[in-house]
Amino acid sequence: MHPIITTMRSLGSHLVFRRTAGICAVLVLAAAAAWAAKEFSLPTPQNAASYPAHDAHPMEKVTLGLDPYDMPDKADIFSVKYKDLGFLPIFVVISNDGDQPISLAGMKAQFVTVDRTKIPPAYEDDIYRRLSRPSASPSKLPIPFPTTKVKGGVGKKAQEEIQRAQFAAKAVEPHTTQSGFMFFDVSGISTPMAGAHFYLTGVRDAQGNELMYFEIPLEKYLSAPSR
Repeated sequence: MHPIITTMRSLGSHLVFRRTAGICAVLVLAAAAAWAAKEFSLPTPQNAASYPAHDAHPMEKVTLGLDPYDMPDKADIFSVKYKDLGFLPIFVVISNDGDQPISLAGMKAQFVTVDRTKIPPAYEDDIYRRLSRPSASPSKLPIPFPTTKVKGGVGKKAQEEIQRAQFAAKAVEPHTTQSGFMFFDVSGISTPMAGAHFYLTGVRDAQGNELMYFEIPLEKYLSAPSR
């Protein structure tokens, strides 16, 4: 083969390789930019009675609703892969349809499995510790994303998401709804919601009287038609 033809083919292959490499680099950077730009936004709650898994107290006009974020399409609102870390995020919604405020300052939640294991909501530090483990949810992307490190090596973005997501309301004013996520450590449990119950105690009325406890079987969620 003529040397000039060989040289031209070699140059052409080199240009194709450089172009392909350039396209790959642009795609990776675009993915990184999209990931970095994604900001967590708390879902807009509906009245608690509209959720399939709910417990209404008609006399007190207070309703508790639950919406577990157990499926990938729902969990996509998060940047942190909580399921990979062993946590089950549950969107907790409390609606007060009465004319007096209710206090949540002393409320306590429990996720009780089918074998009666009682699991309290995880604290922020519990999630930080799980995130900071080197083996937890490793990145599958080809390059690491730059991020400001905070507690235990946890990225600032992840910390802000966890803080924004947590249920933090201390009261529910009349005819309003409060909501937020509670994260339950269900690591090692293959089907945590099957036969499980959610209990909420410590909700008090305007006079300081404790309301009857709330109890929701998670089967209400599992057996509900897809919305």
